[in-house]
Amino acid sequence: MADTKLSTQDTSAVKKESNGTITFANEVIATIAGLAAVDIPGVAGMSGGFVDGFTELLGRKNLSKGIKVEVGTEEVAVDIAIVVEYGTPVPEIAQNIQMAVMKAIETMTGLKVVEVNLNVQGIKFKEQGASVRKEKEPKEEKPEKAPRVK
Repeated sequence: MADTKLSTQDTSAVKKESNGTITFANEVIATIAGLAAVDIPGVAGMSGGFVDGFTELLGRKNLSKGIKVEVGTEEVAVDIAIVVEYGTPVPEIAQNIQMAVMKAIETMTGLKVVEVNLNVQGIKFKEQGASVRKEKEPKEEKPEKAPRVK
């Protein structure tokens, strides 16, 4: 984020309107970005960073984790750390996330998004062990019981 107008020291974004000002907390902007990002197909979750050498997947409960917001007077830059599903094209996911996050923030806040940077922290593989075991086990067929006649 090389834009000199952005500052990490600001704790909120301010949008000046004709009747006054609207102030957005950084966490609000981060939550908007998180909601937009996790709705993109191929995104397995948000990443809060490396904890003890492992990538931590975070669900919808804490969408601001893994998102860093830098705000200026009327501009916002966002860094997002994600985990993608194996087999999905990362450039396509990245472009979809960038567009969705920009649209969501600009629509909901009126602030201009100057950049959305993505950091792919990991890849989530589909759990094949359980489904493979189920396919290999022979299915037990239960004999049909004849209806009781009274």
